Amino acid sequence: MKNIVPCLLLLMALQTAMPAKAQSASIETEIAAGNFSAARALIHRQIVDPATSPADAWDLLLRREQLDRIELDFNASEEQVLAFIKRYVPNVTPEQVAQWKADKSLEVMTIDGTERYFKNAAPNLFRLDKEAAARKLAVDGLVRDNTNICLAEHLPKLMAAAEASGSPYNLEPKRMLVTFTLTVPANTVPEGEVLRCWLPYPHRNHRRQSEIELIDSNLVNPIIAPVEYKHSSIYSEKTTVQDEPTVFQIQFRYTSSGEYFDLSQCDLRPYDKNSELYQEYTAEREIHVIFTDEIQRISEQFVGDEKDPVQIVRKIFDGIGANYPWASAREYSTMQNIPGYVIENRHGDCGMVGLLLVTLCRYNGIPAKWQSGLMMHPGAKNMHDWAEVYFEGVGWVPVDPSLGQRKFPENPAINGFLCSGIDSYRWIVNEDYGMAFYPAKIYPRSETVDFQRGEVEWRGGNLYFNQWRWGFTIDYEN
Repeated sequence: MKNIVPCLLLLMALQTAMPAKAQSASIETEIAAGNFSAARALIHRQIVDPATSPADAWDLLLRREQLDRIELDFNASEEQVLAFIKRYVPNVTPEQVAQWKADKSLEVMTIDGTERYFKNAAPNLFRLDKEAAARKLAVDGLVRDNTNICLAEHLPKLMAAAEASGSPYNLEPKRMLVTFTLTVPANTVPEGEVLRCWLPYPHRNHRRQSEIELIDSNLVNPIIAPVEYKHSSIYSEKTTVQDEPTVFQIQFRYTSSGEYFDLSQCDLRPYDKNSELYQEYTAEREIHVIFTDEIQRISEQFVGDEKDPVQIVRKIFDGIGANYPWASAREYSTMQNIPGYVIENRHGDCGMVGLLLVTLCRYNGIPAKWQSGLMMHPGAKNMHDWAEVYFEGVGWVPVDPSLGQRKFPENPAINGFLCSGIDSYRWIVNEDYGMAFYPAKIYPRSETVDFQRGEVEWRGGNLYFNQWRWGFTIDYEN
């Protein structure tokens, strides 16, 4: 510890004559080694360098912010993790813990010489390791799964409705009344400051959502983003009052419909590879849809020599389900390449495997895009992400590689339904990832990929997720 300050000063001095690219490489080297304090010192040095452009300085500020966010995510000690594990594995050994770390079942990071665990590392262990999961099941017993209960009843109705109508669209519509609330606690920022807030709102430019009505709100002069914006938001500003929380609340009603495509009965045509749609949705897109060597390897593993687009999507869908189980994830804004993270760590949450599916589909010449919002199943509401793939002659088809891995032993016919269909209990907010807000944010956003919880900032900067709270209620009207 005594040598940290002199080392940092030396590193800063060495940067004086170092080219910008070399400085950036040094920053990433320190971050990769877990030397966050050294990386912060290098970042500061480069930001204040007159030769650094405003755009590069902005990127450096975000990189520094990412380090703070990683430390918030990795805030559990070994003692805390072991206490949770011992509920189910009382005689856990150091060798077992070491093995779980090695196979990525326990997510851990060394930051400035201290080993720190991901905040949900212990619960994730019992999702990722089969033996550990069996131990937990033996202790806790079966836990009611409201999502499966809902889908087991709902999905057969969608298939029957599609067959009866002869159409994959507008199936089993659900009318829902939603109240969404974002609260900034009292005195988070000084009195008299203006908070700028973006709340999620149903996207008005998607076929599965209709009859969208803003019923009530406590917002001042709310602004709903134009339909061409990929993130659908409602914006407002409020002035803070000392000792009082600042509350942003909306109530809206909308109708959500399911879809089901029996692709074996559809008239698929060869792709028009010169079309604007094909060119856009088969291309790479920084930073998360990149055709890396790892993507090539996984594609060869899952797809092989398959040429039929429907079978390629099915193989990718099944490959993800077989190899990358769901686990609670760190914040997306802390990751440099989300599909790469899934492959390296052998797990991911819904948005992470969704981006992996999009990348693999595009790599194989199948147009794909990311979509997200919230799942609205009774008793199981939550944030959720999925995807859509495009088949020439059919159009965009929903694919949910995360929720779609659930099995229904009582009705195997609906296993895999979500590879070419989607349930009616969705709230679509985003038609792509990492897009612009309306009006534009000034400071780096809390969520650089998704938009589900909201965003808040003031003239002093962005307010991160740990500085406010959010929630929503649903009234089902049919």
